[in-house]
Amino acid sequence: MGGKYRITGDAFPRMRRPRKRRRLVLAGVGAVVALGLAGWGTLQLIDVFTGGDKSAAAAGHKRACPTVKPAVAPAEALPKPAAIKVNVYNATTRSGLAKDAAEELKKRGFAIGEVGNASKEYDKKVPGTGVLLGAPAAKNGGFTVLGTQLAGAVEKTDARKTGEIDLILGTKFKAFSTPQEATAAMTALTKPAPAPSPSC
Repeated sequence: MGGKYRITGDAFPRMRRPRKRRRLVLAGVGAVVALGLAGWGTLQLIDVFTGGDKSAAAAGHKRACPTVKPAVAPAEALPKPAAIKVNVYNATTRSGLAKDAAEELKKRGFAIGEVGNASKEYDKKVPGTGVLLGAPAAKNGGFTVLGTQLAGAVEKTDARKTGEIDLILGTKFKAFSTPQEATAAMTALTKPAPAPSPSC
């Protein structure tokens, strides 16, 4: 070729990539790296703040743990045996049963009233160990205390206004609870076991 396009000498022109494309590639790589670093930093900050919130929530939860209340309300003050007047009646065919039972209850501190045979309403009609019969108010104290002496006794109320309790002995009556058993039953009534504490 001639003119200005003529090649002279041993050197040939080199083909170079445009510098603008290289700059664009470097800029793109830098942007990706910057975005990655920014995202990683954001995640770290979120973890830090979230962890702090969980710790605070856990601490707050422990502070807000409710106070444990007993499963059973403490029993009201029960009357002493000496304050309970008991009438003892025999509804069985065994003679002298009411007298023997009355003497045993007297030894245990109860006040004894009438002793004899049961009325026609109950005579030979009590299949269990016995019946505790009294005014409705007796259910809140007298029945409870006397019931510790005779397991399985049935409680019944009538329209009487006085505070004495009728103990009507039934066909299955053999003996009263032992003093140790009666004491243990009374202790369980006056000191109910508290409910287990919940884990907070």
